[in-house]
Amino acid sequence: MNLRIPRPLVRLCLIGGFAAGLLHTGLDAQDRLKSMPGYARYENMSRQIPSAMKSGGLSATWTDAHTFEYSRNGKRYRYDVQTRTESETAAAAPAETTGRGGRGGPARGRQFDSTVSPDGKLKALYHDHNLWLSNAAGGAETALTLDGSDKTRVKYGTASWVYGEELSQTTAMWWSPDSVKIAYYRFDEAKVPDYFLQMDQTKVQSTIDAEAYPKAGAPNPVVDLFVYDVAAKTTTRIDVRDGKPFDDSVIGHYVYHVAWSPDGTELLFNRTNRRQNALEFVAANPSTGTTRVIVREDWPTGWIENNPAIYFLKDGRRFIWESFRNGWTNLYLYDLSGKLIAPLTSHTTFEVANVVKIDEAAGILFYTARDGDNYLKLQLHRVAFDGKDDRRLTDPAYYHSVGTCIASGGGRGAGGSLGGAGGSCGISPDSKYFVDVLQTHDAPPATQLVDAATASVVAKIAESDLTKFNELALKKAEMFTYKAADGRTPLHGTIQFPSNFDPSRKYPALVSVYGGPASASNTARETFIVPSAITEYGFLLINLDSRAAPGLGKRTLDQIYLKLGEVEIDDMAEGVKALWTRPYFDKTRVGIYGTSYGGYSAVMSILRHPEVFAAASASSPVTAWNHYDTVYTERYMWLPEENKAGYEAGSAMTYAKNLSGRLMLYYGTADNNVHPSNMMQLISALQNAGKSFDLQVGPDRGHSGINNDRMMEFFIENLIVKGAPVASTY
Repeated sequence: MNLRIPRPLVRLCLIGGFAAGLLHTGLDAQDRLKSMPGYARYENMSRQIPSAMKSGGLSATWTDAHTFEYSRNGKRYRYDVQTRTESETAAAAPAETTGRGGRGGPARGRQFDSTVSPDGKLKALYHDHNLWLSNAAGGAETALTLDGSDKTRVKYGTASWVYGEELSQTTAMWWSPDSVKIAYYRFDEAKVPDYFLQMDQTKVQSTIDAEAYPKAGAPNPVVDLFVYDVAAKTTTRIDVRDGKPFDDSVIGHYVYHVAWSPDGTELLFNRTNRRQNALEFVAANPSTGTTRVIVREDWPTGWIENNPAIYFLKDGRRFIWESFRNGWTNLYLYDLSGKLIAPLTSHTTFEVANVVKIDEAAGILFYTARDGDNYLKLQLHRVAFDGKDDRRLTDPAYYHSVGTCIASGGGRGAGGSLGGAGGSCGISPDSKYFVDVLQTHDAPPATQLVDAATASVVAKIAESDLTKFNELALKKAEMFTYKAADGRTPLHGTIQFPSNFDPSRKYPALVSVYGGPASASNTARETFIVPSAITEYGFLLINLDSRAAPGLGKRTLDQIYLKLGEVEIDDMAEGVKALWTRPYFDKTRVGIYGTSYGGYSAVMSILRHPEVFAAASASSPVTAWNHYDTVYTERYMWLPEENKAGYEAGSAMTYAKNLSGRLMLYYGTADNNVHPSNMMQLISALQNAGKSFDLQVGPDRGHSGINNDRMMEFFIENLIVKGAPVASTY
């Protein structure tokens, strides 16, 4: 899934690096909120909290091996490593870039409809289901394909919606580096059922949007790749399935992340079976169409990571490959021939997080890993290209951030690779020093210069200023631990307090949730947390881990396989229960809210655990997995007919009869991601069960969330004003 709301509809309340996870849809405040308890305090504090901390976390830019620059408090500074001195400079800050050369991204689930050749002479474009070629200005158009049409449901030079949504395929045409060849997709959607969405419902006459949307268990689009040789005017079909028919088991059921090799001699792509427990990274000969496997990954007890990171070295042949083949994410050095040159890391108790810098001249790799004193605290490592002399360079008591030196644009193909190209690279050009930002959930960011050979701190550069934080009497967040519902797996949660917190009182609590597989959104964290202003209404605010959270290893993640809506929901309920014994925690007044997968988590939590949650606000939730698309759903749940028990247990409708607390539901009528039918089925089930609930609708809105103020009205009314679950109307 990308069960997330589209970026233009999100206003994350960024407070000292903390994303409160509240959504804003552009509507005015609801009319009752201003008269409710806590509103005046919230309004006052919400204006002040964003500036409560002057962060000591700096983004450094190295200008040479001995000098780096950074901005602080509106001024620009230069630091000289040799003299250990800071001086103010008039130099302009580095210009910001878009990462796309100024080009905005396509709409959700879509691909760019044209692409200009690297030499700037030709343009390939998608039009009326076919691929066309023109000069760069758009003239002298020639159709390269002819059989694409709405009637045949065949299209070239674009992709099926689910490829854009779930496989991040924003491109569907790819020029070779020498501009001689153009590769492109062909999709046959003849067997894919359409979903019909009523649009423009706020107008006098509505319209229908029809989308080939394969839901779990339904036929998928048939995908193929072709390459057109501009000079020879010939077309070659790539054998993406090694001559095998398109079916569920074949590797090549999904074909994605297409790119040319750095030297342009081969076309590279990932392919998986429908179950997504086997992946091959392959290379195709663009002249003959034959393919060969470079790397294969299998994971029979769960799902394979469908987008492993890959970073090419300067020779365009060697690359670093990410894999959890031993149960933990590690890095491996390969050659395009398929030869494993060396395992770069071989950790078996913690995971690699990110590659930070590739220094080919020195033969070393810098990366971060989750081996702090808990798995939430990232640490910087360095290791040789032969996998030897792996050293942690940072203090495990803190979470560490070091600016990446990997060029923007990813690691595949020419141009995405290579150390030293990133604008905010935190490691010196000679790899002797790095600029480290360290913090924890209750220790604000500080910046220091560290010797990359000895791991010794060379100089303290900046510390955070909490003067206003303390003047406002803000409380630092607390981290707590608990056991998952299996009784064994240790998990973490964080709790935030209002500034006027009185431990002799009892407080209601809100849980901000996402909960999706391998997602760190709205989980516990070790970056500094300035309390969200919503605590000022008189709430405790909680974030919880589950066995779905990243960093615990693939075998822990496997425990949610075929069981979405069970394991992660039960784990988060245990996190709340771990707070029940605290004298200030009112276990009868706990609410939970979220959007998209967070909406699903919220509604499943109040239905599965009515003893824990008294109220829930669920925005744009999937309500049963047979409603959602094949790629995302089947990755974790497999086919409905093969996992009937899992689909039933993961359906909100199964538990509608259990509702005893207050439930607020929200959906957008134009949601082409999580369709309105999800909500219609849940509403029907609740009505048939004789349950009362509240409902908010976003007319002509897509995948979005409830207005923040309306949500807070709901929680204040039911958890503060009334203080206990009571009946209301829907």
